[in-house]
Amino acid sequence: MARPLTSRAHSSRRPPPLSAEEIQSRVLYRDGLILVIDKPAGLAVHAGPSKAPNLEECFDALRYGLPRPPALAHRLDADTSGVLVLGRHPKALSKLGRLFSGRDTEKTYWAVVQGAPPADEGVFDAPLLKVNTRSGWWVKVSDKGQPAVTRYRVLGRAPGIAWLELKPETGRTHQIRVHCAHAGCPVIGDRIYGEAAPGQRLHLHSRAIVLPLSRSKPPIRVEASPPPHMIEALSACGYGAEPPLLFKKGNKSVTAQ
Repeated sequence: MARPLTSRAHSSRRPPPLSAEEIQSRVLYRDGLILVIDKPAGLAVHAGPSKAPNLEECFDALRYGLPRPPALAHRLDADTSGVLVLGRHPKALSKLGRLFSGRDTEKTYWAVVQGAPPADEGVFDAPLLKVNTRSGWWVKVSDKGQPAVTRYRVLGRAPGIAWLELKPETGRTHQIRVHCAHAGCPVIGDRIYGEAAPGQRLHLHSRAIVLPLSRSKPPIRVEASPPPHMIEALSACGYGAEPPLLFKKGNKSVTAQ
């Protein structure tokens, strides 16, 4: 059974978990509406009930001349790394909210899993139910749950593990992690739905996002390179060195800055 999530103690006064230079170095894309950043693994995006150190505490350093800091347009699990979209002002957040709620965005994740799914590509579509108890919460497969769809493709294999590309078509909490575990191939380092060695981190990465921000312009595609803790497992599955990170607008590629 999945182990419930619990809250942790917090400090009411503290510096941001990343310095201004550190968070600014993680900006992958910026325009007048949005910022896209490369979220580090192991840091919550917002405080939540625990009031733990979180990414929102760093956003004041991302104003870039605007009167207020940007805000989250969507969420990633604390242990998940990679592409995260921020809106720079209320109008942008409203537009992004419509895009995400209407499923007009395309999200791509990479995971390294224990074992392998049943085929080289396919669909996980088990419905998911969030379970709340006094000791915490988790998500399970249940006929009483909400519809959830994740398309997957095997990108590489090594003894006992596989490298997956995953495209969620719905946005349920812990969707990819629960779907992979239910298929018999839990994400490496998943302490809730699988097993993790001491100190082992979750091998789940938000690889890319496509945002159709304008009807008159091509969609924006932004990619984030995998984090250091995933490189060994990815390399065993055939992943090689990448060229400098790019973001793409239509057919044009520009070096991220």
